[in-house]
Amino acid sequence: MERNKIGNGRLESVAAAPLIDLQNITKSYDNLKVLKNINLSINNGEFLTLLGPSGCGKTTTLRLIAGFETPDSGKIIINGHNVVGLPPHKRSVNTVFQSYALFPHMTVFNNVAFGLKMSKVPGPEINDRVMEALKMVKLAPYASRKPVQLSGGQQQRVAVARAVVNKPLVLLLDEPLSALDAKLRFEMQEELKQLQQKLKITFVLVTHDQEEALSISDRVVVMNEGVIQQIGSPRNVYEEPANLFTAQFVGDINIFDAQVVDIQDGVVIADVEGYRCAVDNKRPMSMGETFKLLLRPEDMRVEKLSEEPDTVGLLVGNVEIKTYKGATLDSVIVLENGKRVMASEFFDEEDEDFDYHIDEKVSIGWVKGWEVILPDERE
Repeated sequence: MERNKIGNGRLESVAAAPLIDLQNITKSYDNLKVLKNINLSINNGEFLTLLGPSGCGKTTTLRLIAGFETPDSGKIIINGHNVVGLPPHKRSVNTVFQSYALFPHMTVFNNVAFGLKMSKVPGPEINDRVMEALKMVKLAPYASRKPVQLSGGQQQRVAVARAVVNKPLVLLLDEPLSALDAKLRFEMQEELKQLQQKLKITFVLVTHDQEEALSISDRVVVMNEGVIQQIGSPRNVYEEPANLFTAQFVGDINIFDAQVVDIQDGVVIADVEGYRCAVDNKRPMSMGETFKLLLRPEDMRVEKLSEEPDTVGLLVGNVEIKTYKGATLDSVIVLENGKRVMASEFFDEEDEDFDYHIDEKVSIGWVKGWEVILPDERE
């Protein structure tokens, strides 16, 4: 394998996998440990998102990669070279901040050109690279404007252009869309993903927005209290959460208390919130074992009850809330023990019975095989 070379004080791009490798990283502030033995590999050319609540350590992780912070212990390998102690401008990494950090007295062109001028890039090359970057983010006609004359979305794109004009190996994005309204945020998510695919460089995004993480990432890293909870594709993290924190943080989910009451020919029969149901499990279970049964709202199937209902293997409750959303009918159903169950079903206009009344008694099942079973964390 070709080794790294250091030239002109910067890391030059060579083939390496992973591109970034965090090894046993710890970090504390005022004796409070905010990162606890983090190990994370980031592949060349991927869009990776650090997702988690405020204070989980995701921004600290980003700042360590950028060089704005130094770990208490561990290694930060970028392109095969340990960069701990190396200043930000020598890491081939650029950061887009939440505040954009544009120079208000400079034009859009000069904001984007600033880093190139500091690096003493020749004037003609600066002009070509800046205009190429501005065209990429669809802002070439705005080159002579000041930041105050731009919308929030346009300012965000200037910040991205300023970062990519330096041709970094890695672009770090610290919640760059948080100040935008919902419509513009969605548009910018699409633009960021398309830009990343066009540039073919590694993007590392920090966000607390689950939908944002799922929609634009190749992989998602879920963090909480300085610990990585799960790493996987958006689909893997959503459909196969590794623990209750990930399950509850990423999207809506129903979590049922359950206990094994019988095992018939390998089929697990469980008491689920007081109802006897068969569950699909991929690991051996024992009699009397308690566990958590997890189902997303879209996994649920709600049916009206006939006068002589057959509710074996189903949950039964009363409709508390129903919300028509055009494509879906979303319901909240309360079981006899007070447990509230969320259901989201695609609306069927050809089914005249596909609707419910408030307080109507209904049965609730689910698509078999879509269950997620996790250990009872109270044990």
